[in-house]
Amino acid sequence: MTENRSLLIGGEEVAAADGRTTEDLNPHTGDVVATVAAASPADVTRAVDAADAAFAGWSTTAPTERRRILTRAGDLLEERATEAAALMARETGGTLGWSLFNVGLAANMFREAGALTTLPVGEVLAGADPTALSLAIRQPAGVVAAFAPWNAPLILGARAVAAPLAVGNTVVVKASEDAPLACALFLADVLRAAGLPPGALNVLTNDRADAAVVAETLIGDRRVRRVNFTGSTGVGRRIGELAARHLTPAVLELGGKNSVLVLDDADLEYAVNAVAFGAYLNSGQICMSADRVIVHRTLADEFSARLAEKAKGLPAGDPTDPHTVIGPLINARAAERVAGLVDRAVAGGARVLTGGGPPDGAHYPATVLAGVTPDMAVHTEEIFGPVATVLSVADEEQAIAVANDSPYGLTAGVLTRDVNRGFAVARRLRTGIAHVNDQSVDDDPTAPFGGVGDSGYGRFGGRAGAEAFTDLRWITLQQRPKQYPF
Repeated sequence: MTENRSLLIGGEEVAAADGRTTEDLNPHTGDVVATVAAASPADVTRAVDAADAAFAGWSTTAPTERRRILTRAGDLLEERATEAAALMARETGGTLGWSLFNVGLAANMFREAGALTTLPVGEVLAGADPTALSLAIRQPAGVVAAFAPWNAPLILGARAVAAPLAVGNTVVVKASEDAPLACALFLADVLRAAGLPPGALNVLTNDRADAAVVAETLIGDRRVRRVNFTGSTGVGRRIGELAARHLTPAVLELGGKNSVLVLDDADLEYAVNAVAFGAYLNSGQICMSADRVIVHRTLADEFSARLAEKAKGLPAGDPTDPHTVIGPLINARAAERVAGLVDRAVAGGARVLTGGGPPDGAHYPATVLAGVTPDMAVHTEEIFGPVATVLSVADEEQAIAVANDSPYGLTAGVLTRDVNRGFAVARRLRTGIAHVNDQSVDDDPTAPFGGVGDSGYGRFGGRAGAEAFTDLRWITLQQRPKQYPF
């Protein structure tokens, strides 16, 4: 059944100003999931108007009331878990396990955002003037422009709006063209049911051809005081440039070229299972996916053979089948791009241990590549598909050097039986996140999440998330009249 959805502006579901619509497609079947409104710049301005008008009321809403709404949203999302998982399967090809993980983490993001509402909003400073009370106070910034991606639509859609709303901002969220329902409209429905007032959250959907002008209009509105973007490094660089042009602070969580280091004392069976999870969850379409597996040479051959055997046995196909692990990529173009990276690597001398070959529509098999060299695109570019490359290294020093030889710096895993050794290695990796005795894919709403280098800047999660979407102000209260020199 095809849904028809409008824009959400000022609490009202409204058609695009020019009446245009666009289609949202199922990557597995090609069927139309929904027809959604296609916003124009005029609609962007309408949405910012609504967010700006709602800011005074929402920013002064009692913190306990904001906490109640966000906590209730987490509960309602979990109550609708089956519906949400079915929506993700239709809209993004998400498998059941991945979709339910999205539900659980997104629900906890709303709850953790609720906890942010009653954090201390400032501190008393030990000022140099004993006759004045010197305060550092955090206040909501204003209207936040949020960009919600498709690949983890519930998680990243919740992250786009939860912390900004918690600290008193209003939000205009631009939904991904590939998942406008799951990453924005469905979550907006949940928040409205939880009691979020009109205008606090506004949702724009758009045709793919209009993405740039919609983004430029949104970021260029002087009433927008923060930009919150998760997506590819290429698009994120453009978003960052637009924000900088207007001196608007931005939080950017971008792509990754993530490594898992398998040291010479690692438990081989555990390492294979960990890497398979990190490389093939959501068909490798996660910014944290394990693209590069850096293995000590004494383990490399056996590890590669075992990982290939594991990958070969992963159930693939229809994402609505609860047993499926490898579902479709987001569209056929994405599958063709991944196949091209693999094909070019093979032409340059890499070996396919399992998988490879031409894509089947949006589907591409779980693949293991060995013999990859630094000059290959598959070694340097974010793959964003179900492909793991295994690289053999001579020692720990070389493993660290290979992991750090990338402009990206999001996350990493270090597998070793010696936790202290693993911690020492993790400290030397140039990434925003590192996990010892785990693979690269993990998230926690209480943790500072984000990368360095081409993986972006700024942090989501916990206190860092609250600070990212507030302005720190210095206010003094002069308790006795000052004596001025003239």
